Amino acid sequence: MERDLQNKTVVITGGVSGIGLSIVENFLEKNVKAIIILDIDETSGKQVKEKMNAKFGKNKVVFYKCDVTKDLNVIYEKIVNDFETVDVLVNNAGVADEKAYKKTIDVNITAVVEWSLKFWDHMRKDRSGRGGTILNVASIYGFRVDPYVPVYQASKFAVMGFTKSLGHEYNYSKFGVRVVAICPGFTETSLPTNANLRVDEMLKDLQVFLETDIWQKPEAVGKAAVEVFEVADSGTAWLIEHSQPISQVL
Repeated sequence: MERDLQNKTVVITGGVSGIGLSIVENFLEKNVKAIIILDIDETSGKQVKEKMNAKFGKNKVVFYKCDVTKDLNVIYEKIVNDFETVDVLVNNAGVADEKAYKKTIDVNITAVVEWSLKFWDHMRKDRSGRGGTILNVASIYGFRVDPYVPVYQASKFAVMGFTKSLGHEYNYSKFGVRVVAICPGFTETSLPTNANLRVDEMLKDLQVFLETDIWQKPEAVGKAAVEVFEVADSGTAWLIEHSQPISQVL
């Protein structure tokens, strides 16, 4: 039943818009027990909670305001007190700001490591946990390169390495926690347009570059995330690009 979302309790960071919100809705379509949305945007969070509960049923979705770089311990205790057991963690929160490079690293990789390890310990079967899945939202920039966003790419390469190592077959067989990455291609969210390049002279070239690719809607990524959840082995990474079927990349 590990790869069945039905009756699972899910925590997702950055879940009020874009890819995160699409994952929330697609997971709800699979009749999860509950989804705990964490996001720094309190206004949108409350609106999403009300909308999803009206559509999928009372108390299916809860929202906690959360800064993933600061609030791990207090939010973790609240979640465990309210729900006891978490089956799935989706590390989706992310930023792309080449000038605020420390923030980009803190959100995109440091927080992913901290939240993953906290919930990995909670899930591990050798400590009375019942196993579970950690799904890390990486990027095509976790295994491809271009010259425009080196800090963002460094953070996503790190997510891929962390996922491959923590999700290694040795760890999975010993501790029973599956760790998987998804790698969306260019997706119509606010993130790609807010890169805030360190070298302003590159902006026009970046804009031309972005116009050459085929962009997908967040809904394509949310749907594909469900498919990955249902088929992926621990330690693998999956491409979601151009709204095409998922494919394993690493």
